[in-house]
Amino acid sequence: MKLYGIKNCDTIKKARRFLDEHHIDYQFHDYRVDGVDKKLISGWVKKHGWETVLNKRGTTWRQLDDKTKAATDESNVAALLCEHPAMIKRPIFVNGNTSLVGFTAQSYTELVESL
Repeated sequence: MKLYGIKNCDTIKKARRFLDEHHIDYQFHDYRVDGVDKKLISGWVKKHGWETVLNKRGTTWRQLDDKTKAATDESNVAALLCEHPAMIKRPIFVNGNTSLVGFTAQSYTELVESL
């Protein structure tokens, strides 16, 4: 099991705390430290949709120029997210073929119950 994100993110901290409290073993992958590749992001986009994987609420997205924002779509979002990993919705939790984007206590509880 792997949890993807950025260690200083508050949502990542909540997800990690939840997993630790439920004694779930996982490996943490920090985009800023460990990097992220286009193939991995493309898989998430295919499974969850590019608008789910792209975090438009963050500072990095808001600082992009309007031309880049308007041109962003499924065909180019993976390359954009490789360049700006802070724009990947956090966290992404992967367990085999199952993955969750974002964190809610309910979705993680359901995941833990299915393990």
